Amino acid sequence: MNSELQKLIELQKTDTNIRKLKQAIETAEQRRAEIEQEFERHASSIREVQGKRDTANAGRADLERQIAENKTYLDRANRNLKGSQNQKEYETAMRETDALQKQISALETQVLERMTEVEDVEKVLAERREEINSHEANRKKALADFDKEVAANQKELDAALKNRHEVFTTLPAQMASIYNRLAQRSRDGIAVAEVVGGSCSACFMKLRPQVQVELKTTDKIMTCENCTRILYVVTEPQTAAQDV
Repeated sequence: MNSELQKLIELQKTDTNIRKLKQAIETAEQRRAEIEQEFERHASSIREVQGKRDTANAGRADLERQIAENKTYLDRANRNLKGSQNQKEYETAMRETDALQKQISALETQVLERMTEVEDVEKVLAERREEINSHEANRKKALADFDKEVAANQKELDAALKNRHEVFTTLPAQMASIYNRLAQRSRDGIAVAEVVGGSCSACFMKLRPQVQVELKTTDKIMTCENCTRILYVVTEPQTAAQDV
């Protein structure tokens, strides 16, 4: 293969990798925020369940306070009932006693409902205990792993840029200019395209049979007749004949 073409292929592969690395680094802040948001959604769902438990417990405590108050009133009503001096006082105390007993019974039913609600929520929290306990550790690990990935991308990018400079400066000026022009006019930055299945891998145009033969048999640099990108063919290494 033509040595200049080999350099162009290496340059293209390096530039493609550089584009990928730059995109990964440029979008790192957004992708890190998405990781944070995903963990926050999990944390929010956990807090929602815990909030239901806390609300139910608070409701139960308030109901129990009302029951205690009503029992105090009931004790007083019972004393009034026992100490009533006439029929009117007796009937009044009876009505108050009956009303308070009904109210206490209703409140106790609500307490049982709150207790059942708390038990149901506690079951859910028990099922998610491992998730809850490991949530913060998993979040920190995910972010630490992501930061390592970004740092590795930056290190790889620095090396790729250095390699690109070394390869690019060894190209003849005219060839370097052609490469830059082709790469800059292309949205994907592809100036050198591999021929795959007899077609240009950049524009997917089928190459004429004569062009396909020339690519395999000559060392001259050839371009796609459709998109004008520089073409190359990867030849399979020949295996040495084995003695029989």
